[in-house]
Amino acid sequence: MNNTMEYKGYIGSVEFSEADGIFYGKVQGIHSLISYEGTNAAELVSDFHGAVDDYLTLCIEEGTKPETAYKGSLNIRFKNKEMHKRIAAYALAHDQSINSFIEEAVEEKLARIASSRPKSRSKYSRIKD
Repeated sequence: MNNTMEYKGYIGSVEFSEADGIFYGKVQGIHSLISYEGTNAAELVSDFHGAVDDYLTLCIEEGTKPETAYKGSLNIRFKNKEMHKRIAAYALAHDQSINSFIEEAVEEKLARIASSRPKSRSKYSRIKD
């Protein structure tokens, strides 16, 4: 199950409240609170789109710049100092920055994840014996 959705560059969470019988969420990665809800998936998506559109309209009306999520800057804390030291030593020995090393490592991990996912099949495709 995918617990996020994206619209106009904003990523929203998808949660479910069993007690209230509703789906709900909020836009991630910004300080402004943009929340939405719905009793089914279609309503949730529609309210998410409407909430983002309302936020962007409000920014225009107030003459403010909309917040941008995930600008490419991130602080990382390692559980042990030795890993930080090993990364720094490797990066230095290979004439690259720690940032470029970490970016390369993350790109490789994401590529492995993408290639290991099973290809989705259409419910109408035939399975050959």
